[in-house]
Amino acid sequence: MAERIDAHHHLWRYSAAEYGWIDESMSALQRDFLPKDLEAVMASAGVDGAVTVQARQTLEETRWLLGLADECAAIRGVVGWAPIAGEDFPGVMEEFADREKLKGLRHVIQGEKDENYILREDFNSGIRAMLGSGLVYDILIYERHLPQTIEFVDRHPEQVFVLDHVAKPMIREGLMEPWAARMRELGKRENVWCKVSGMVTEADWVAWSSEGLRPYLDVVVEAFGVTRLMAGSDWPVCLVASEYGRWFEVLREYFRGFSETERDAVFGGAATEVYQLG
Repeated sequence: MAERIDAHHHLWRYSAAEYGWIDESMSALQRDFLPKDLEAVMASAGVDGAVTVQARQTLEETRWLLGLADECAAIRGVVGWAPIAGEDFPGVMEEFADREKLKGLRHVIQGEKDENYILREDFNSGIRAMLGSGLVYDILIYERHLPQTIEFVDRHPEQVFVLDHVAKPMIREGLMEPWAARMRELGKRENVWCKVSGMVTEADWVAWSSEGLRPYLDVVVEAFGVTRLMAGSDWPVCLVASEYGRWFEVLREYFRGFSETERDAVFGGAATEVYQLG
């Protein structure tokens, strides 16, 4: 059995100034979430290791997360932030060249006012500079950004990409299209993997159900194939709609009928391979 890996979670020391996106509707998130908290929920859900993902777009946070990872064996890798679109990006990356637990980078594309940010030349120049570093790029978008994302991925056929949160479909509204067709198209790119995460927060936080999520999971399996999927909690963000363990129960139930090899890929194997986790 492959190790069970949570491919996507966050850590933070909370402050209202630095986490302005956490409004009063997310009051459960307005506190610190640190490695000891992570280890407790992982143990309760039978998860062995985790990939920590940036929540603030600062080098300070990237350094902090890497420091936590050095002290916490459960954190197998970090997807940090760096100024990919900045002229000094190659120099910035030299700082992290020997940080073995830095496994990838992410930019909050979904938060950019420019709907075509992911196609900007300065950003794409930075992505080209990543090639050869061994770093994965995590794609964080809303479903409306999928056309630009497909074009973006096609510009970088040798770069490994991981799509976060199944591109945030409009689950709350019950809409499948055009998300489903676009996911099938993106899934044709074999250098793209997909995290099965962040779905409950795109659904009705109170009234979501496993059955309501099933059609979206079916599309993701069809688009990427089981072996290019990786389970992630999006903890603690998921707490506005689901406890950590409940989300993994939903996924385990959905994938129960798949082969052991396929389940091993979803629940740890794919993340271990793609992020080169030690």
